[in-house]
This record gives sequence, structure tokens and C-alpha cells, in this order.
Amino acid sequence: MSFVDNLLSRAAKYGKTIMLAEGDDKRVAKAAEILTAKKVCKVVLVGNEQAIKAKFPEINLAGVAFDDPETSANTAKYASLLFELRKAKGMTEEQALTMVKTNRMFYAACALKSGDVDGVVGGAVYSSADVSRAAFMVVKPAPGISSVSSCFIMVPPAEFKYGDHPYIFSDCAVIPYPTAEQLSDIVVAAADSCKKILEIEPKVAMLSFSTKGSAKHESTEKVIAGYNLVKANHPEIDVDGELQLDASIVEVVGKQKAPESKVAGNANTLVFPNLDAGNIGYKLAQRFGNCMAIGPIMQGLALPLNDLSRGCVAEDIVAVAAISVLQGIK
Repeated sequence: MSFVDNLLSRAAKYGKTIMLAEGDDKRVAKAAEILTAKKVCKVVLVGNEQAIKAKFPEINLAGVAFDDPETSANTAKYASLLFELRKAKGMTEEQALTMVKTNRMFYAACALKSGDVDGVVGGAVYSSADVSRAAFMVVKPAPGISSVSSCFIMVPPAEFKYGDHPYIFSDCAVIPYPTAEQLSDIVVAAADSCKKILEIEPKVAMLSFSTKGSAKHESTEKVIAGYNLVKANHPEIDVDGELQLDASIVEVVGKQKAPESKVAGNANTLVFPNLDAGNIGYKLAQRFGNCMAIGPIMQGLALPLNDLSRGCVAEDIVAVAAISVLQGIK
């Protein structure tokens, strides 16, 4: 069974409901059809049922639910919720109502916050900034997490030499230059992603161009400071840093460069020092290494709300919906 098929099978056990915010996009409608046919989850498309079905007559949407912000009984409830969340920032009741009627990411985020759905997926049409804004303003970070981040699930090809499991790469999409405190948050969230999505115990490597003091720089010092925060506040997490990439995943190199480390040579979760490294790193693995890249997956939120690439296909949306189900399992 492939990794994605395994995701779908696991998600199907829980009977959760996922809202897809961009129901009038063909890829999203197709994903709703696949998710429903495979019984991965219950699906709610945001949009007008008649219009969507007329637009995509070739897509079977039997069994899919619809929620139209223009006519839904939920609209007033969600507007009231958004107003309460944002009135301290100057939002008026009229602005809140306009927002939930016209911005489907905010409508979906309010549905999630209200407990009417178990997860939200958007970003096929909306930009990552739009998705993130709804997540930050409505859903907010999980308890104990100050900074929301992201991860990619990287699935290596069959001939990969360094482990027969997927990897978590974090953060590759949200925080450009994290502080030590933010790096600590990223480690905690990435470890949780590893447990829930990969179903393996996380071994987290905090990456750098240095391994255990082999180089001195303010960048390496920040990684070390982040590592110390994780160890102080989350001693249960198996983490080490600062480590170079080869020392993290190649056992012989890990033993040579960091012989006392339990993580070196065995890492399955890689935390990058900044967004430059993370974004370049996952794209190198994807393009040069022929890894499958699933994401970006939002992590550190109180509830599952996930972004998509605007170049996504229906199958990508299906995979992210399944991941959203798994993220919500306690």
C-alpha cells in the first residue's frame, strides 16, 4: 500500500467532516467526489449547490453536502463569532458579516471554530496569505504554541538509501527567520505532525551548517538556543541540534560527528534554521531527489486548517483532506 493510500485508509476510520472552501473550482469538486466515493470523510463544499452541480455535470457529487454563505442559516452565527474574535482589533459587526459572506476561507474557518466541521482545506484558489490570515485570525494557535508553522511530508523514492519511511520537513512555508523561541515551537509542532501523520516516533534534527560546535556563528547559536528551550520545556521529545543534514540522516556520519546523539543518523523530522533553507531544501529533495512533496501542511493550530498549492490537482486535495482528519485525532 502506498503512503497516500495508507493515509486515506487511516482517515476513513474516523467518520470526520472536512470542509473544502473553494467548491466552485473543478479540482476541489473532483476531490469531493473522490473523498466521498472512497469514504475517507464526509465533505462539505462551500458554495451554491445548484450552481456547482450545473458547472461540473461530469462530476458525481451525490453524498456531498453544500453550504452557501449567501443563504446559509450559519452565516449570521459565523459573522457573530468573527465579530467577537476581532472586535478588539476594530472590526465592526457589518464588516464581519461582509467577510463571512464574501471570503470563503473565513467562512470555513468560522465553521471549524464553531465545531460544525472537523477540518478545513483551502488554497487551490486563495493565496497562502489568505489561508494563513483566516487561520491566524479565527482558528489561532494550539495551547502552548505561540507560532504557527508548516511542514511538508516528503516521501522518498523506492531506491532511497536512508530509511524506508517518509520525512517531516519544517518549516518550509510560513516563518522566514524564526527566533529561538519560534524554532522551539516548530520542533514541538513538527514532532506532533510526525506522530499523527507518519505514525512513527519523532526523532527531530535541528539543522545547521554546523554539528555540535564545529562552527560558531550567530545562526548556529540561535539553533542551539532553540534546542535548549525544547529540552527544558518538552523533555519527552527526542531532539538534537545543531546537526548538519548528513549527520542527521546518515548513520555512519552521525556516529562520527555526534557519537553521543540518539538522533544523529536516525532523524525522521528535519527542522530548518530559516525559510531560505527549508524552502530550498524541500524543493531540492523533490526535484533532484525525486521525493513526493505533500504540503504545505499547517501545524501548531488549535484545529486542522490546511493550505494547498494553487497548482494542485484533485489528488493533492484528497491527500491533504485525509491529513486534516488525522491532525484532529487526539
